Amino acid sequence: MAPKRKASEASPRDSSSGVAVFQSAADSSELPGTRDGRFKELYAKAPDFKRLARCDADFAAVTKGRELDFDDPASVVQLTKTLLKLDFGLAMELPENRLCPPVPNRHNYILWLKGLLDTSSYAPPGRNLVGLDIGTGASCIYPLLGCVQRPWSFVATDMDAESLRWARRNVELNGLGHRIKVVDRGPEDALIPLDDLGLDSIAFTMTNPPFYESEDALLQSAKRKSRRPYTACTGSLSEMVVEGGEVAFVNRILDESLVLRGRVQWYTSMLGFLSSVAALVDRLRDRGIQNYAITEFVQGNKTRRWAVAWSFGPMRPSEDVARGTKAASCKLNLLPAATEAEVAKFPMPDSIGTVADKLSGAIAALDLISWDWDSQALAGTGRAPDKVWARAWRRKKKREAETRTIESQGPNPDLEPTCALGFHVRIHVAMQHVSVKCRWLEGSDPVAFESFQGFLQAATRSAVSSTQSNPQPG
Repeated sequence: MAPKRKASEASPRDSSSGVAVFQSAADSSELPGTRDGRFKELYAKAPDFKRLARCDADFAAVTKGRELDFDDPASVVQLTKTLLKLDFGLAMELPENRLCPPVPNRHNYILWLKGLLDTSSYAPPGRNLVGLDIGTGASCIYPLLGCVQRPWSFVATDMDAESLRWARRNVELNGLGHRIKVVDRGPEDALIPLDDLGLDSIAFTMTNPPFYESEDALLQSAKRKSRRPYTACTGSLSEMVVEGGEVAFVNRILDESLVLRGRVQWYTSMLGFLSSVAALVDRLRDRGIQNYAITEFVQGNKTRRWAVAWSFGPMRPSEDVARGTKAASCKLNLLPAATEAEVAKFPMPDSIGTVADKLSGAIAALDLISWDWDSQALAGTGRAPDKVWARAWRRKKKREAETRTIESQGPNPDLEPTCALGFHVRIHVAMQHVSVKCRWLEGSDPVAFESFQGFLQAATRSAVSSTQSNPQPG
């Protein structure tokens, strides 16, 4: 095997990044007070309309000291414009006959995308990435929000001539023509036109497809609501209805992804119905795609949306990103394999430093591709070519060594093996106890991750027993 290197030297490159040490979910970019932290806290509470009226005269003009009238299209459009202006520094113009996007809902999708991309890469957050927004609409809101929050670039597609005109106008209004390319597509064209655009690969696709399969389905849904959904009051039929509904639309993307595969790191879509999530997860599993993520967006008391993502690559997103949905989805058995686990918990030892050194040493003794331990953070990232902690691996290596001795051939030191399991181990110190947590970063075999947890439990037990008389790791 090649000489062991640090994770920062041995980690694989993804579609749009360099190489860096893995950043945990608690990366400083998400801490309160940081730029990403501020965006993450936006709309945790409903917008304060009185504050908005004080800060924006245009909003004050439509409310006139009263509550916002969500049945009035002009008021809803102004709410969107005001939120974009005050919270993101964006300007927007919208026609009266196209959808007015609710900003908090659209922002939630971007937040999830950031988490998806940040936690499925060894590179730090803030990389220059390229994304594709399929059906960008007149607002072009997803590319605009994405460009404000990250150094991303977008291709934004649509089939509707009027929506395309307004989308280009909104890109120009915000001086983002160098980062957002608005592209006209036809009904028979590929939804993910990488070859037409001259792109070898991109980081992600996103789409918010029409929910309904017919105008009748749209009208029936509206009747069941206590009031009209405020995004629907100004939308065109083509923005809300598509043949076969949202499942058929996303199935087209899935079909194209089976050809493009790793040329896109993550294929994603927002969905309006939980039944659509179930149908798509079933199809992903039927196609053998096990690296997927689902989440739930909740806005207010009633509005609920979901999102699905899938990847043909080996990098696994964090638990909160991949399994970010409530009990309803859990009952339907929709969740992907877990990517995080607490493998041990024990009382505070006499010397946490000694426990950490011994645990890190036990991992370093494995035949890994790389192992990078930070003694200050009590955390490390490793990559293994196989279940190198198992007896079966040791027996296999012994047989291979005997064969090489007979044939007088050694391993190629320049050939780096494929990573079967990338992992992040962290020791968390609380007031009265210590826990060891593990995160699955890379690989396609959940059994390997479970097996490694068993090794960590045993290694922790051994490390603790050497520092205190009555260890109780759980």
